[in-house]
Amino acid sequence: MKTIKNIKILAITFSPLLAGWISLFLGSYEINPLLVLKILANETLHIFEIGDIPEKTIIWEIRLPRVLMAFLVGASLAGAGTTLQAIFRNPLVDPFILGISAGAAFGCAITIGFLETLPVQFTAFFFALSAVLLAYFIAKTQGEISRLPLVLSGVIVSAFFQALVSIVKFLVDPHKLQSIVFWLMGSFSLADWQSLKWASPGIMIGILPLLLMRWRLNVLSLGEEEAKMLGVNVGRERALFIIFSTLAVATATSVCGIIGWVGLMVPHLIRMMIGPDHKVLLPLSLCGGGAFMIAADTLSRTITNFDIPVGIITALTGAPFFIYLMKKSGKEAWGK
Repeated sequence: MKTIKNIKILAITFSPLLAGWISLFLGSYEINPLLVLKILANETLHIFEIGDIPEKTIIWEIRLPRVLMAFLVGASLAGAGTTLQAIFRNPLVDPFILGISAGAAFGCAITIGFLETLPVQFTAFFFALSAVLLAYFIAKTQGEISRLPLVLSGVIVSAFFQALVSIVKFLVDPHKLQSIVFWLMGSFSLADWQSLKWASPGIMIGILPLLLMRWRLNVLSLGEEEAKMLGVNVGRERALFIIFSTLAVATATSVCGIIGWVGLMVPHLIRMMIGPDHKVLLPLSLCGGGAFMIAADTLSRTITNFDIPVGIITALTGAPFFIYLMKKSGKEAWGK
């Protein structure tokens, strides 16, 4: 059994590399897989001499930044989902359900529509954090934070911020409206080295503390009273995890739009494969989320002659997964 688990861990760990390599040679213009490796080696290690061929531009300037962006976004969503599920002890929590994505979407929409001088990442983070805190305090009015009030609070907050986004869409001029609508569907079609440069710091600043503090998630997932008995400052730890998760998700949302279900699906799948120990679960969720997002984006740009927004692909896979989760693991997932 231990050998099987180790094989699963290795497979998940290296899955982003495999998914990324496959994504680089698939597309409307297919490229030989060996040529992909030569181009990457030429650009990074300078061990192959490759002339000025169109394949090099396609790989290095178009597909590679898109793959890296998909990995970072998928990792941030899955990592935040794993973290939030642990600290709230609720397997149904994810950045989308808690309202973080909707809050970040409102911040981005209002920046595109009216506040173009402000950094999108700043407004996305501010409103994403406002959304999750609002959901938390609404649930807190019911007494002890439990699963159903928290999920319902997240639904309420998401609906509220989505309504605000609709107001922004109604008020802006048609040119900005088109940008907002396309952005809200979630897509990596505009990913390039510049956007990757802007997104990477925020996502990494959000993810790295989660990795460094991941062992504390095992304590927080025991419950508030048990954690306090072990000497943990629950309020402070929970606030830190929420802030860093929000930063990662808000930054990801600001560059690619709303992409749902990843933070719910990936942690569940990884947990089913390797168990609930967050010292292993969180880093593997980052890898699994990155690989899943790369695969979803590859599918979105290869099944037709034009890019389908990747948010549509994740929604189409997420809904059947949620039904499967309710049917197969209902008692465990709902805590019955």
